[in-house]
Amino acid sequence: MEEVDIKFERENISGVVAAGTYLYDAAKRFGVEVECERTGETDLCAMQILLGRELLSDVTKAEIEQLSAERRKNGERLACQAKIEKSGEVTVMTTEKVKEEKESSEAKREEFRKEFEELPLEKKIASLVELEMIALGDTLSFIIDSPYKAVGKVMDVLAEFGLKFEREAKEATRPPEHKTEETNGNAAENTETKQEKKKQARKKNSNN
Repeated sequence: MEEVDIKFERENISGVVAAGTYLYDAAKRFGVEVECERTGETDLCAMQILLGRELLSDVTKAEIEQLSAERRKNGERLACQAKIEKSGEVTVMTTEKVKEEKESSEAKREEFRKEFEELPLEKKIASLVELEMIALGDTLSFIIDSPYKAVGKVMDVLAEFGLKFEREAKEATRPPEHKTEETNGNAAENTETKQEKKKQARKKNSNN
């Protein structure tokens, strides 16, 4: 099986994948987040190939439609369309979407802050009271709608499952000698319990 050394430059993550792997699958394997529905209908999963362009499959129709000639010339490919066909080294630069989303969120917050500052004092107070009432209403609705009994039962089951799993995990890691000792100990304990029960039964019968 031919192997490919792949590196995601922005994330500073490297690894090895098999030839025939799509860039999307390689990214997901190494925990690189890719926004893609694998339809080829958007450019959300576009990546720039810094090294190893010749190792990838030919540009698809979807890539021609979603990526301009200039972007393709700069080495951009759609992760869901580009397949690594030959062994070698591939270096990829993902799109910095996190920064773009952060800037957009900050811009919205700044816009809201400016709008709020321009409101008269009465409207500011009214807006704050309205937000508090909405939050309180959502909290009460959640409390009222919560199926306490069902949640309780689920938690009990999960707790029991967790304890069972923990016991089995501990049992699997015990040395064989300890397992034998525990088995003998349990057997002895069971014998003692049976003998105690017999004594109590005989004592009860003699009293009657």
